[in-house]
Amino acid sequence: MNNTYTALFENARSAARKVIDKATINKVLNDLALTAIAQTEYLLRENQRDLDRMDNTDPKYDRLKLTADRIEGIAAEIKNVALLDSPLGNVFSDKTMPNGLQISKVRVPLGVVGVIYEARPNVTFDVFSLCFKTGNVCVLKGGSDAHYSNKAIICLIHEVLNDNDINTDVVTLLPAERDAGDALLNATGYVDVLIPRGSQGLIDHVRLNSKVPVIETGAGIVHTYFDEFGDVKKGADIVLNAKTRRVSVCNALDCLIVYYSRLRDLPELLKPLGEMKVLLYADKTAFMILKGHYPAGCLAHAKPEHFGTEFLAMRMAVKIVNSFEDALDHIARYSSKHSEAIISEDTGRIETFLNSVDAAAVYANASTAFTDGAQFGLGAEIGISTQKLHARGPMGLEELTSYKWVVRGDGQIRA
Repeated sequence: MNNTYTALFENARSAARKVIDKATINKVLNDLALTAIAQTEYLLRENQRDLDRMDNTDPKYDRLKLTADRIEGIAAEIKNVALLDSPLGNVFSDKTMPNGLQISKVRVPLGVVGVIYEARPNVTFDVFSLCFKTGNVCVLKGGSDAHYSNKAIICLIHEVLNDNDINTDVVTLLPAERDAGDALLNATGYVDVLIPRGSQGLIDHVRLNSKVPVIETGAGIVHTYFDEFGDVKKGADIVLNAKTRRVSVCNALDCLIVYYSRLRDLPELLKPLGEMKVLLYADKTAFMILKGHYPAGCLAHAKPEHFGTEFLAMRMAVKIVNSFEDALDHIARYSSKHSEAIISEDTGRIETFLNSVDAAAVYANASTAFTDGAQFGLGAEIGISTQKLHARGPMGLEELTSYKWVVRGDGQIRA
């Protein structure tokens, strides 16, 4: 491994051994929120340098872009993290054995958390805030697309840490070059866990090549099933929001599944998407129904590859099914196990869906756009895990902790 990276990892490991009191942690986070607002012009200027290098039709462009409103939102999330109770030190199991040993399980930091991510400068703020609140050190490897944005954000974070006499090694931004990512994948003994955030290609690369344990945050291939008992007005609002609120994020809707008996309601259900010029890839049945009732330039025949695709754009697949079981089968086949929803007024149907669909977040009569750490009351998120070991769904403070056994005795020895 390059000696420069080794030194950075050693410094991070050393910083992880230092304990910072909760009052200081909260002060740093509040100071950072204020600094981000005060330095909005600087952040936007550096972000624009990144934007100027990217095609504005690229789906990643919206993820990369910072605005004054988005910076205000980021600052609010940092403040929310400061307000949350820290899970550190929480005792969630405590017992006294017959021999008098007092044994408890206590929440502790994971240690050094590595995060590899693409064109998402907000992740830099989010990861630092959550890791710092939970006593973790973070090593960040951002994408070259967000090089200037990430450097500017880390500059502000280091400024705040220096003002509070805290070692800046609690957060390290690695160079954007590929060899830095390779070094992080091989940083065994220094980094305790690695979390990739970005495209399926990035996630697969990390999972297949990392020697460091990985918490996989999968791509979002998101379905909403409109049931035979669904409410059209409610459904139209939910589908519109899930698809168009922000198309470049992982909780955006990719495929609408509709029960065949509701075909006559399909034009009304999708009318708001037509007004937003959403391109639909409709299966044969849906295409026949929508033809003449949906903008012609926005309606195309679905191909097999359109199902199971994360579009990250104003595009969506439409699938007609002959039964509730067919809808469940379609989701099971194509889901990335991120977020799945049902629109129905039948309680039994809803409960069956919620209990049987295998995903990190399942919804009834609500938009999948809510799959987000802040929306789930976590303050922010470090990612959305689609796996089942350690953490699942939006990962907040508690998911950035492990535990240790604390054993108190009075001279006991084992026979």
